[in-house]
Amino acid sequence: MSEDLSSKFILQTAGFDARFPNTNQTRHCFQNYTDYFKCIAAKGEDFAPCKQFKRAYNSLCPNEWISKWDDQRENGTFPASLEP
Repeated sequence: MSEDLSSKFILQTAGFDARFPNTNQTRHCFQNYTDYFKCIAAKGEDFAPCKQFKRAYNSLCPNEWISKWDDQRENGTFPASLEP
């Protein structure tokens, strides 16, 4: 059964981004989160390149931050513009 699961999922982390050369990836996390929502606002959720931003922020950001930001977006209090 474990062979079935391993063939369905590919584990990847976010690749190197020259904009964020330091070891602290906080800004990289936040930028990918905002880039994802800007991308889906402009191109739609089915646009494949947007999914790379989602994979990156899910890999880099703590789950608590993502939950907090999701709540802020829903309440209209998110601190950044998500307009494309």
